[in-house]
Amino acid sequence: MCFSPEASFAGGIIISAIGVAVVKKVHNPTQLVFASIPLFFGVQQFTEGFLWLSLPNPEYEIIQKISTYLFLIMADVLWPMMIPLSVLLMEENVKKKKNLRILLFMGASLSLYYVICLLAFNVSPQIMGYHIQYNNDFPKTLGLIAFSVYLIVTIAPLFISSIERTHLLGVLMFLSCAVTVVFFTQYLTSVWCFFAAFMSGVIYWILSDAKRKFSLENLILLKD
Repeated sequence: MCFSPEASFAGGIIISAIGVAVVKKVHNPTQLVFASIPLFFGVQQFTEGFLWLSLPNPEYEIIQKISTYLFLIMADVLWPMMIPLSVLLMEENVKKKKNLRILLFMGASLSLYYVICLLAFNVSPQIMGYHIQYNNDFPKTLGLIAFSVYLIVTIAPLFISSIERTHLLGVLMFLSCAVTVVFFTQYLTSVWCFFAAFMSGVIYWILSDAKRKFSLENLILLKD
């Protein structure tokens, strides 16, 4: 969460609890990556909570650096690959799988770009009001392109997928990102993750519905 350390830790606990419940809904190994998304968000919020606590205290510089880079690795390096990969693993339609592989390749390329940026350029988080702003020296000329690719690889797979209700998740993610860009542009990395964390409930709904249908199909087969 981006508003205070208390909000970050409370959010981390709540989202992680949802994450555990989501994982319990998995009935097929191909769903594991998708089901782990809420746990991913939970860890992110705990990480930013430690960053909130360490920023005002110079003596905790090591914790600050670890928290900063762990958060950014999750947000910028892992997330662009996690969404296309999670949807690709669940997808059964051959044509859609081909498109998802293209998006996964784009996501992996973007992740590599951010790895290079994190290694080569400075990142300095600071508390601005009730948000954390991640200042960096990343190439400005590539910023818009990188952000555009980021949106494509993290949202488009949800619309391509033939899995029921992933389209709703895509709509909610797009709207949350749009609200963030309009009202919290300077704090995009931190605030967008706050909104995206609420998508955990939708993920729970998607997998719950899938498990219910799976159980029903098995029951019908047993009767036959």
